Amino acid sequence: QVQLVESGGASVQAGGSLRLSCATSGITFNTHCMAWFRQAPGNERKGVAVIATGDSIRYEDSVKGRFTISTDNAKNSLFLQMDSLKPEDTGMYYCAARWPCWGPTLSVSQYNTWGQGTQVTVSS
Repeated sequence: QVQLVESGGASVQAGGSLRLSCATSGITFNTHCMAWFRQAPGNERKGVAVIATGDSIRYEDSVKGRFTISTDNAKNSLFLQMDSLKPEDTGMYYCAARWPCWGPTLSVSQYNTWGQGTQVTVSS
């Protein structure tokens, strides 16, 4: 059974850092796309970062240079290191998996497994 459980969300001030974790079960990183999405209140869910098979990585433009996605195969975990946080980064962050993985897509509709989310709030 595939399961994703996020953690690490918190309230921080602008300029701060957070590291989100996604504990996985039933996932093989070399066959799945793994991604982070976020959703602000009243807005649609949008892709933030994805790591695809072959370690192909893609970031949404607004987080390039500030966020880093990574995996730890030994821990069956996905991470999102978020630095230089801005108030517009506020939202619920979701971990998602897609199988099969055909490339680093950030399209919500392409993902078939989701975690429950972890809240990130950045104050100015």
